[in-house]
Amino acid sequence: MVQAYNFLASWQLFPEKCDFQSGIPPKSGNYKIESADNGHALSISINWVSMDNEAYYTQYKIVPDGKSHLFENVELADEAQASIENSSTLLFKFYKNGQVILEVKHEIMPNGYLKLTQQGYDKDNKPFVNIEMYHKQLSVLPYASSVAGVAIRPTKEGVIKHKALSAMEDQTNMQLDQIRQQIELLARQAQEIRKRKELSMMIYEAKLSFKPQIGHIYHLYEKNDGQHILSLVAPQEWGGSGPFKQFVSSVRLLADHTWVEVN
Repeated sequence: MVQAYNFLASWQLFPEKCDFQSGIPPKSGNYKIESADNGHALSISINWVSMDNEAYYTQYKIVPDGKSHLFENVELADEAQASIENSSTLLFKFYKNGQVILEVKHEIMPNGYLKLTQQGYDKDNKPFVNIEMYHKQLSVLPYASSVAGVAIRPTKEGVIKHKALSAMEDQTNMQLDQIRQQIELLARQAQEIRKRKELSMMIYEAKLSFKPQIGHIYHLYEKNDGQHILSLVAPQEWGGSGPFKQFVSSVRLLADHTWVEVN
């Protein structure tokens, strides 16, 4: 079970990254893998909602020892087999009348996403491949959900849980988005302040032959010796950088005595 550690999490579905050849396309879903029976089995919890807003929920256990075991959901399969191929690959196989009717391959991708590839046969006995993509949830939910190919049916408990989950997700996602926007705004403001500080330090170390006035625009030049000088004369008035090595920037003095670059 040590190698299964990477899979033990609550995973949230990326509906836009999925590819379904069979079944009901999901609108949202979660897929939770937990250790069970003192580490001898895996507990799979599934909860998802269709495009028609119908909620589904189911749960089952599977033993990842590479051997076939009786499966509790007889509607889907008589037996199930699970094997841990390596630290990033987990394989489930479901049997009916001795034949593999569904294979679910779990893969941890290099970007940390969980990819589920389901291969099986639909009700018309035609082969299909469904691909689902998940990302690991940062918070641990009391249960999890997904659109895994295991046969699941809508239940009253699933509907109630899904409504509560949807409301919680909507509220927390909105709050997290607001915080993210605030963080991005603060980051931009911090960057602007840092730029003003660096520019101000350069100007206050430059040669000044007059007292700058708040709100006025001045022009910063670099001299041939690498020092800077603040001038009242703009580059166009010089016809270039004038007697200096190069023009650096036009700047304005703000009320807090920092300087800001102007076009």
